[in-house]
Amino acid sequence: MTLSLTCDSIGCGPDILLLHGWGLNSEVWQPLLDRLQSHFCFHLLDLPGFGVNHQLAPDHYNLATVTELVARHLTRPTVVLGWSLGGLVAQQLALQYPQRVRALVCITSSPRFLADDNWPGIKDDVLRAFAAQLRSDPAATVERFLAIQALGSERARADIQLLKQQISRRPTANPVALKQGLNILREADLRHQLKQIECPTLRIYGRNDSLVPKAALEQIEALQPQATSMLFPKASHAPFISHADEFAEALHHYLARLS
Repeated sequence: MTLSLTCDSIGCGPDILLLHGWGLNSEVWQPLLDRLQSHFCFHLLDLPGFGVNHQLAPDHYNLATVTELVARHLTRPTVVLGWSLGGLVAQQLALQYPQRVRALVCITSSPRFLADDNWPGIKDDVLRAFAAQLRSDPAATVERFLAIQALGSERARADIQLLKQQISRRPTANPVALKQGLNILREADLRHQLKQIECPTLRIYGRNDSLVPKAALEQIEALQPQATSMLFPKASHAPFISHADEFAEALHHYLARLS
């Protein structure tokens, strides 16, 4: 694979690689940068097909190929922080490249996003509806997904507006990446591998999240009992935006204990 992703760095201190969610780009991390760039060196990587890397979608776009491309930017042990879809990539990095991942932080992410009879998650018909709409109107599909992410937040309208403003600063997503990214959310299943993750792990949830329901928390804890869980009681799918101050403080406190 000859693709090479562009990665921006800002701040000073221990390294943190930031991986965004589906349909978005690394501009979503601005609230976190505003609060913590004097404490950490953040590496802002748009996933293949998104943001500044919108033209770089591998021929076989799946969790394995995306993880391989991202891993090239881990030249030394690094804290990897992934939100939603980015959290799937972060978990796969910790499994596949354990020597390169100093610690793992998963924000409203899951080892398995698709719901079934015994697993809380996103209903299959919801993901299929997104895939169908994506074929006719990609922009409207992404906007609808943003609305679902903010659903349940006390400041949902403001959260959606902020997300839209942030991601508009970079190129729109590649249709291939949008389509295949939905496939990853639908097909990826890392549940049976979680106990193999050896690095310190922090998992952050929002009580009102409709994409990674609170009901998944206990099941994920059972699969990875050594991980630390944190629940924001009034947050939805993007606590680093809706509760930016509390989120930054909690993250800083956790990472400071690793030093």
